[in-house]
Amino acid sequence: MERSAKVRKLTTMGMMAAVSIILVYLIHFPIFPAASFLEYDPADIPIFICTFLYGPLSGYLLTVIVSFIQGFTVSSQSGIIGIMMHIFATGFFTIAAGNIYNRNHTKKNAIKALIIGAIVMVASMCVWNIIFTPIFMGTPRSVVAQMIVPIILPFNVIKSGVNSFITFLIYKKISNHIPHGNALKD
Repeated sequence: MERSAKVRKLTTMGMMAAVSIILVYLIHFPIFPAASFLEYDPADIPIFICTFLYGPLSGYLLTVIVSFIQGFTVSSQSGIIGIMMHIFATGFFTIAAGNIYNRNHTKKNAIKALIIGAIVMVASMCVWNIIFTPIFMGTPRSVVAQMIVPIILPFNVIKSGVNSFITFLIYKKISNHIPHGNALKD
């Protein structure tokens, strides 16, 4: 990759990290009152876009950077557990969806990548919530296990589904303005 392309990529990723932080600062709300610690936010959308633009490794790296910035600023109440959960959730998504989309940049493959990425995110979050939520909430693991089907699973389906859908709607419009080599084909 030539130097100017590297600079454009780094600049774009920095801009998307900033947008992600701004989105989580401005838009976050609980979906289920019984689990107010589970908040929807659209902060993953810029990360998903960068994953499609530059591949799974770039998406994962952006996830780690954004997770730490969010964890020490706008989401500091969730501490290191929140940082780790974000890295796991979004990181698994970027790896799965990014690898699928990297093979073929078509609308059909983008849809497939987003669906599989969301499934991987949801499944992993069921596991990680059983591990980390008892520590975070100071509650028995059995209580958290009882929350999986009625609360944690639907929350993660909604969050990953909404963010994937919005990504699909806006990716092509954004990608047309950023030189990257991964343009979505019709």
